[in-house]
Amino acid sequence: MNVIKKLLIIGFVWPEPNSSAAGARMMQLISLFKEDGYKVTFASPAMDSGYMVDLNLLGIERKTISLNCASFDDFIKELSPTVVLFDRFMIEEQFGWRVAEGCPGALRILDTEDLHCLRLVRQKAFKEQRLFEFGDLFNEDVSKREIASILRCDLSLMISEFEMDLLTTVFKIDINLLFYIPLLLSSNEVPDLNELPLFEDRKDFVFIGNFYHEPNWNAVQYLKESIWPLIKEQLPGAVLNIYGAYPSQKVLQLNNAKEGFLIKGRVANASDVVKESRVVLAPLRFGAGIKGKLLEAMQCATPSVTTSIGAESMQGLLSWNGFVEDNKVSFADKAVQLYQDENRWIEAQRNGIEIIKKRYLRILFEDDFKERIQSLMKNLAQHRMNNFMGELLQHHTLKSTKYMSKWIEEKNKA
Repeated sequence: MNVIKKLLIIGFVWPEPNSSAAGARMMQLISLFKEDGYKVTFASPAMDSGYMVDLNLLGIERKTISLNCASFDDFIKELSPTVVLFDRFMIEEQFGWRVAEGCPGALRILDTEDLHCLRLVRQKAFKEQRLFEFGDLFNEDVSKREIASILRCDLSLMISEFEMDLLTTVFKIDINLLFYIPLLLSSNEVPDLNELPLFEDRKDFVFIGNFYHEPNWNAVQYLKESIWPLIKEQLPGAVLNIYGAYPSQKVLQLNNAKEGFLIKGRVANASDVVKESRVVLAPLRFGAGIKGKLLEAMQCATPSVTTSIGAESMQGLLSWNGFVEDNKVSFADKAVQLYQDENRWIEAQRNGIEIIKKRYLRILFEDDFKERIQSLMKNLAQHRMNNFMGELLQHHTLKSTKYMSKWIEEKNKA
């Protein structure tokens, strides 16, 4: 008799694959588990969104859960999942102790998306007008919280090799607690240049990014104030189209038709507009993880200009599909060169396709991922014994977070 394997995902938000790389990433992980025979339940305390994917249509059970509520304890005991996946460390903080107590035999996996502590500390250093240093990470509470969450889990999924190295060298995390799995593309998502618009058929620059994400808003400000004027000096007729989900009023106010700086907001299918554009601009000055907008540019065979933060961990030892520049004048000059030089543009296209083939194809990772999960399930007791610090943190979390949550639970009843 075959035992049904069950995956419970506890989401920070409901997946919106057309709004952010994080939403697309979540759907990729769901696909991997479903392909391996798991019955998937997705639970979240988040409010519904008009752009969330219809999980029921995909055969995924949907469950709304509450924070600081004993109803979750009954839910997880009844479900009895084989694997529990926490969507970001904040969710593990809220529900990890309840999972450990109510379903101790379940494999606990954390999907970091990116290292939040790295992104936030870099943002703080940027706003203080100084260079980020690794030592900054040790001074922030968010670092302690995120690293504790990684240690409490049996496995943490990492999207960036840079962050893998940071965790193992700076924070001394055991490599056996980490698994590198970037954004994934299927073989049929490798672009065919014969089916895409040619250089002469494309026009305009483009930026795409979810505006809930602070690095994206900062990048648009940087474009508006510093980079776009330099590009317009050399290309007076140039237009920059800016797309992204959830633009606030302060974003919309940057729209200026005379300057060719156009705020377009959400687009139903981002790849449609990227394929018609000639160059992607992504001057990100802080952040973490790998950038879905830049991988999407490669999928659309659209060359890009970005910063070292934008390109971090994306290309390995391969050539970028465009240019990587941190100086605003060089950034603008390279953007103009890509826009005008067809030969360099075609070379950049090919570089992007090579990056996809060697670093982002699903076939490169799926078997190792499934084998890692199966191995952990078979050797879970020994794996946890080898991670005594994680067990220690789990013990104290049960004692502290548990009773704080129960206090809030009782307070809410009053």
